Amino acid sequence: MAQTQQELVSQLFDHVNQSVIGQPQVIKSLLIGLLTNGHILLEGLPGTAKTRSVKALAQALQVPFGRIQFTPDLLPSDVTGTEVYQEEAGKPQLRFQAGPIFNSIVLADEINRAPAKVQAALLEAMAEGTVTISDHTYALPSLFMVLATQNPIEQEGTYPLPEAQMDRFMLKVKVDYPTDEAELDIIRLVRKEEILPLSSNEVEGFTLDPQVIFDARQSISSIHVSEIVERYIVSLVMATRYPERYPNTDLEQWIAIGASPRASIALDKCARAYAWLDQRDYVEPDDVRAVAGSVLGHRIALTYDAISDDVTAESVVQVLLDNVVVG
Repeated sequence: MAQTQQELVSQLFDHVNQSVIGQPQVIKSLLIGLLTNGHILLEGLPGTAKTRSVKALAQALQVPFGRIQFTPDLLPSDVTGTEVYQEEAGKPQLRFQAGPIFNSIVLADEINRAPAKVQAALLEAMAEGTVTISDHTYALPSLFMVLATQNPIEQEGTYPLPEAQMDRFMLKVKVDYPTDEAELDIIRLVRKEEILPLSSNEVEGFTLDPQVIFDARQSISSIHVSEIVERYIVSLVMATRYPERYPNTDLEQWIAIGASPRASIALDKCARAYAWLDQRDYVEPDDVRAVAGSVLGHRIALTYDAISDDVTAESVVQVLLDNVVVG
């Protein structure tokens, strides 16, 4: 019996989850980003398997993987590529040499360590799906996803992403340290890989034809969203723009700038992907709630009072979910 798209993607989740122990919520977010044709910002301390999870996903899909280590001396051409001078048959000409952005899955490591021009070049490629060098435009792969990482602690000498650029990411996912049992499993997994290297273990294991992802995207586009759920999405986003509508909360003192219309679009897309992964052809309010933290958190600018009181974007989103009613 032929397997359904959901079953195949579920196997992809299980495979990557075995390679990256203790981070199931991160793996699910990666799949949602893949299924919604979006990009993801991963925020976590070093050693929390951010790079490993991205590489495991690329290897399971058997698509080209590129990694860009962002540093203060990086140039835009180091990301996008550049035209190089060559002589062919005695005639000088320029030939385009593609940069790492032309891989299907791109890990932008420590994106906040690169200057604004480099960040802008990456984010432009993410938004347009193309790279323009001189007067030539080059298309990026059909399956294309950027997963950018940043360290939430080491901010000295960094270039934090402006709100307008943060908005380009479909999801921002916080990667926490694993639990006690997961840490124990990690030790055992690494010990096992000393005998069987990670690369050979993954390549010989489960693989998924990328066409399944394209087909799944078509299925997700037809997931039913009722007007009640649509209005719930709008109400959540509007609450970030007009927090005075909820006078019994601290939202007005906490929110400086609300979420853009991209937040509404992302909530709709991600909720449909979440429902599809749950093997349903309709969206429930709980699907919206499940993805709200990753979709809205990085799109809300906090006031100085909120920051000084150690109020986090996650706690603001939770207050929104507790006070915005369905229907």
